[in-house]
Amino acid sequence: MAFDGIVTKAITSELQAVTGARIDKIYEPNKNDIVLGFYLDGMNYALHICTHSQNYRVHLTTHSKPNPQNAPNFCMLLRKHLIGLRIKHILSTNLERVITIEFEGFDELDDIVTKKLIIELMGRHCNVVLVDEHHIIIDSLRHISSDNVLTRDMIPHSKYVYPSTEKLNFLDVTDFDDFKHKLELDLENVSISQLSMQICSRFNGISHRFVSHMITMLHLEDVRKIDTAILKDIYEYMCEIILCSDTQYLKFDTISDAKGNIKDYVLLKDSKRTEPFSLNFFLDDYYYQKENSEELKAYKNSISKLILDVLKKYNHRLANINEKLKECDHMDIYKLYGELITANLYKIPPHNTDAITLENYYADNALISIPLDKRYSPSHNAKLFFKKYAKLKNALKIVGEQKEETLNDLTYIESVVYELETCDSIEDITNIFEEISESSIFKDKTDQYTQKKNPKVKKSKLTKNKYVKFNPIKYTIENYTFLVGRNNMENDYLTLKYAKKTDLWFHTKDIHGSHCILLLQNHLFPDESVLQKCAQIAAYHSKAKNSSNVPVDVCEVKFVKKPNGSKPGMVIYKNNKTFYVCPKMSI
Repeated sequence: MAFDGIVTKAITSELQAVTGARIDKIYEPNKNDIVLGFYLDGMNYALHICTHSQNYRVHLTTHSKPNPQNAPNFCMLLRKHLIGLRIKHILSTNLERVITIEFEGFDELDDIVTKKLIIELMGRHCNVVLVDEHHIIIDSLRHISSDNVLTRDMIPHSKYVYPSTEKLNFLDVTDFDDFKHKLELDLENVSISQLSMQICSRFNGISHRFVSHMITMLHLEDVRKIDTAILKDIYEYMCEIILCSDTQYLKFDTISDAKGNIKDYVLLKDSKRTEPFSLNFFLDDYYYQKENSEELKAYKNSISKLILDVLKKYNHRLANINEKLKECDHMDIYKLYGELITANLYKIPPHNTDAITLENYYADNALISIPLDKRYSPSHNAKLFFKKYAKLKNALKIVGEQKEETLNDLTYIESVVYELETCDSIEDITNIFEEISESSIFKDKTDQYTQKKNPKVKKSKLTKNKYVKFNPIKYTIENYTFLVGRNNMENDYLTLKYAKKTDLWFHTKDIHGSHCILLLQNHLFPDESVLQKCAQIAAYHSKAKNSSNVPVDVCEVKFVKKPNGSKPGMVIYKNNKTFYVCPKMSI
């Protein structure tokens, strides 16, 4: 459900309970958000004002956002004018998506002052405007001149004018007959979809999503002909929600898709009284999760594009190397041509030709045709064949080394791709970005990318080094602690720094996955069943998590080594035992 006029009215009605609160804090975390902190009856509250074009809203919040070190100009102005004042009224009018918060207090001369904060929630035209008692604009979050987009000025010292609309106000509807008259519809020739569109277009503040859900709740999706009884049901349903004066009998509910993912919310009538501010805190949690999900998806996609571009580049490089190696497959034939020409110079005619036929003494003197460059003599052609052989021989050595290095780089890039796929938080993605930023493989790409601010990272109690961001996934298996690394840097730290030499190390065999450590208590070696369960978890935290039979190697940490100059997460090991298991997340 959109944050339409119906939701605006419900939230505003619920916020009447904070009337009289004293403003003591004001923050502006980013260009779209303003947070008003206030104190009432021994409790601290925070009112979140969001002017994002898609997620605009107003509600109480318990979720904090990081603030810039230097407050923006509009935030400083609000602090100057509002801190110390008390909330006198919180109003919304005629199902408009406009909320007016009126403040009252005393100035330096103990004179009563009145200020109003007007919040306009209108998509890309959202704004927050501070006006004085004469409705003169002191300042606004976004300055808009009437010459640009709107017909109203939103600049300091101009007169504030409330937005106007040609739509009707549902709150002015007196009864069903009045509602039917104002719809101006011929019921005999209108479909349910046309009726829905007409309700939204005729009445202000009623969103398409609200009407769509109302049609679903009344089971009218398949209705072909609308009569007076159906229209009356729609009117009564709208009255129950919109005209309900006591918000403690209203509630929000979530709408999920077939997979169980929450995709929307809707306002419903409740038969029992709900908790104070339940509507506010529902929206707070809903939009907090939604914005985190959207931010995670956007951040993940941007880093994924960066990594996949590099992966494509290295795959192209490998293809070129394979082409060069394919040329080297024929280098011995050039050596043979040179040797045969040199050995038979005494009987080769001295004039230039495009081919000669000689006996191949390496193949029982079978005849072989040798192509020549007609511009040169046979002896010079022999020199060219030897030169090409030497060139390809050197290329084979150099390109072979390049291929080995490229394959190692590709293995590392693919491991980063796997890590990114398993990330479920901004913190995890940021850690991966920090890892690839230190790698020469990604240097050109990461230098062009503006790194996001690092979220606050809680250090795990398991960390030995307080300067290392180390927070592995932890499992408990029959009183044993089993740790799983979340990325390559954490894998290295977990295996090479944190674990003891006698602990057990788990990793999928020849498959990208996390390093896993089973911490041994008092050097007591676990039962075979414990090892099997650990192997199942290690298989789950790998690229083969959806397979049915995954090989997992286990050995003591002392047998795991990291070659000099190897990429993060790359190790070699020996003295291992292999389990074949079906992946499981937990036991």
